Amino acid sequence: MPSLTLRQRALVEAQLVSLQQAPSWHGALPVLVLDRCWMRLTVLGLDALLLKLPPDSTLEAPELVHYRGLIAAGVPAWQAEQLGWQAFGVEACQQALQRFWAMQERGNQGWSAATYFALLHDYRRRFERQSPRPLPLLVLARGGGRQGREAHQVHWLGPLGREAERSMRHTCA
Repeated sequence: MPSLTLRQRALVEAQLVSLQQAPSWHGALPVLVLDRCWMRLTVLGLDALLLKLPPDSTLEAPELVHYRGLIAAGVPAWQAEQLGWQAFGVEACQQALQRFWAMQERGNQGWSAATYFALLHDYRRRFERQSPRPLPLLVLARGGGRQGREAHQVHWLGPLGREAERSMRHTCA
């Protein structure tokens, strides 16, 4: 977990106070996003996070979900592919596969629709059950030599952001 500047700590503390004062769960609740390469800390609402950092949903394409369902039901791969072509069209199936493989090559740093929804679920659960309410800090994976193999990390900050005071042991590649 990286160390934060005094200005960033003040931002964390202000967001924690704001979160404690929120009367109810809503889409604009704050999420801190830390770009480690530039040591830039930004605050986004949950709804803005989806736009700023769209999750990889290529695996959830209807064509691929249909194919996986057929395979799970014991349909041979060649037949599942042909049934997908009949249901969605050859071009749509090919485009879904191309988008999926392009994202695999580029890397999504573990930020998929499933991880985004897990963050939402965890945030809401913590918001409703914990006091004081913890604030999510999304630490972005570093780019560079690892070709997207490192995953984004979610940390939960408590009062005064104490967890954010640990020092960072690595820098950008």
